[in-house]
Amino acid sequence: MAGVESREKRVAGATTNLKSLLFNFAWWLKKNGYAESTIQSQVKRLRTLTRRGADLYDPESVKDVIARQNWSSSTRLNAVHAYTNFLTYIKGEWNPPNYKRTFNLPFIPQERELDELIAGCSRTVSTFLQFLKETGARSGEAYNLSWDQIDFERGTVTITPEKGSNPRIFKISNRLLSMLAQLKRKNLKGSIFGYGSLCYLRRTFERQKKQLAYKLGNPRLERISFHTFRHWKATMLYHQTKDILYVMRFLGHKNIKNTLIYIQLEEALFKKDDEEYVCKAAKSLDEAKTLIELGFEYVCEVEGVKLFRRRK
Repeated sequence: MAGVESREKRVAGATTNLKSLLFNFAWWLKKNGYAESTIQSQVKRLRTLTRRGADLYDPESVKDVIARQNWSSSTRLNAVHAYTNFLTYIKGEWNPPNYKRTFNLPFIPQERELDELIAGCSRTVSTFLQFLKETGARSGEAYNLSWDQIDFERGTVTITPEKGSNPRIFKISNRLLSMLAQLKRKNLKGSIFGYGSLCYLRRTFERQKKQLAYKLGNPRLERISFHTFRHWKATMLYHQTKDILYVMRFLGHKNIKNTLIYIQLEEALFKKDDEEYVCKAAKSLDEAKTLIELGFEYVCEVEGVKLFRRRK
């Protein structure tokens, strides 16, 4: 009996020490300017590693645990980055495993599927999803929103950027304004969306999403994450405007390489086999501007002449 009690005390002590260690690590990340979403993500990954047998003070055990997981290359890399930051915090070193990131095209649902989630979730989650759908904001940008960033009179919202992107201002619908106003009546001083943290809000969404997918008989709903709304918005914007620079500004991207994926997605989702184009050439800046204003999209440059096209 004494042996059992001794083991229980050691386990309890180890749990307390881990909580304290990860709390201090999270505070170190915050002091070094990391976004709240990044802090939560990295702490969560370290906690997962320890639950699966890793000793955070033993880099080789961490390598072993990561290698044994049935994770994608992106998830493995994220775990490596989290542990690298942790070692920097405790002034440790390691030779990180050499994983290569593979890029998969994001899932783009139908609009009605997004609307089914918005209609079926609780009031707060529903408002959060509607906000993501209209603005294409990152979930962290939306969650960190404060009431003074919403202009109910003009119907606009100002986004404070994450991940080094650009600030934006959006016009939002009367429907979203009404949904936000209902939240404001109940939560005037605190966080707009509550739940204590984005992590808890996401867990609530995951639970409600799973229930709706079962209720509606549509397993595709389970593939929709907060970030799916951003991918959907960008794809639809490019389909409507054929202006990749506009989409880039809308998303707050600083590098157009991050935006070009939506051209490929739009073409795959909306291209028709019998589709025909009107082609035009521009030899000057004024000619190019005129074509863009008429709805033409840039294709390539041949012998110093820029070629544009527009669907018939």
